[in-house]
Amino acid sequence: MALELKESAVSLSAPAADACGVRPAPRPGHDKRDRPIEETTVEQTPDGAFRRQRNAFTVRFGDEPGQAPVEAGRYHVLGAIGCGWNRRQRIVIRLLGLEQAFVPEVVYGRDADGWKLTKTPGGVAELFGYDRLNDFYRATVGDKFTGRGTSPTVVDLKTGKVVTNNYHILSNDLETAWAPFHKEGAPDLYPQELREEIDLLNQQIFDDVNNGTYKVNFATSRGAAEAAYTVFKARLADYDFRLASRRYLFGDKYTDSDVRLFQTLESFENGYRPGFIDSLGTEDIVHVWDYPNLWAYARDLFQTPGFIDDAELFTLGYTPDENGDYARNPFTDDEGHTPQSVKDARKAVYEQWLEPAGRESLGGSPLYSGPGGGGSFELWKFGAYADFYQG
Repeated sequence: MALELKESAVSLSAPAADACGVRPAPRPGHDKRDRPIEETTVEQTPDGAFRRQRNAFTVRFGDEPGQAPVEAGRYHVLGAIGCGWNRRQRIVIRLLGLEQAFVPEVVYGRDADGWKLTKTPGGVAELFGYDRLNDFYRATVGDKFTGRGTSPTVVDLKTGKVVTNNYHILSNDLETAWAPFHKEGAPDLYPQELREEIDLLNQQIFDDVNNGTYKVNFATSRGAAEAAYTVFKARLADYDFRLASRRYLFGDKYTDSDVRLFQTLESFENGYRPGFIDSLGTEDIVHVWDYPNLWAYARDLFQTPGFIDDAELFTLGYTPDENGDYARNPFTDDEGHTPQSVKDARKAVYEQWLEPAGRESLGGSPLYSGPGGGGSFELWKFGAYADFYQG
């Protein structure tokens, strides 16, 4: 199978964004405006707004020419647990029971040489003798690659090459092309009759919520950060109203859109919100629980098997390790916090997430005035994916 870069893809000579971590909290002796270099120099517009680079590899899974064949056990998806784009795939894999067919592996510790591979028996590091995710990119495109591999990345164990790092579409392929390997009773996360509206809503969720957090945290101008924050808050308010009469975004069954919204809601408090405070210069930043329906919805999903696992609970700062230590500490030494107060705060937030959601009686209509509600999906043909909705 030939894996080629699309002509429209970003040049591999430009460093790709982390697409994962949140901006570190300021530390004593460091400039509060310190930001990762990729996010503040490469992915910026002239007015200081964050503009994410495109993904370099966009191969789809299926049996059409140029697609990657669907073969259980052939691929591993490599990603950081703290990465929302990767957690989206992990959630879908768990919900659909694809853990053995499409195996997730963890990468960690991104530095100037890229993500480090976890050395586990049967893992890609052992199979190919590599130390870094970047090694697979070089094996795929050779000297053309001088940048940084991103999370998540799908690697073909037969060839040792990258198949895709297109996290936008990967979960949809897992929900459709990989259906023969779904567990019995797996949910239909991408029902055919809703695909066009799901895609439109997903685009909105990505632009305004998922990527909206990066637009706030990695803006290099206050105006750009404030504009992104205004949109972010408006979108949460919109979804809060939508979820007042619906258990999930499209009614009584959760879909791919719910997975995508949840990936940001689950990590906002401990991950993105501290960066908002620094970017906007104020403590007056919204909490997820300021939106009662959205907050109950988030807890509902948080407590649904498959939406979060133990590794993610620790990485996102909700539960401690065996020593009682937490993974995330957004507080600085000069803010009056002690190790114990941080632990107490983390424990209290986790207990909030475990409070009953009380949404079991909600059903609701998939019809809403949001993206596609006015029939715009009939005009939006999604380019090369237009035929995809025909089954």
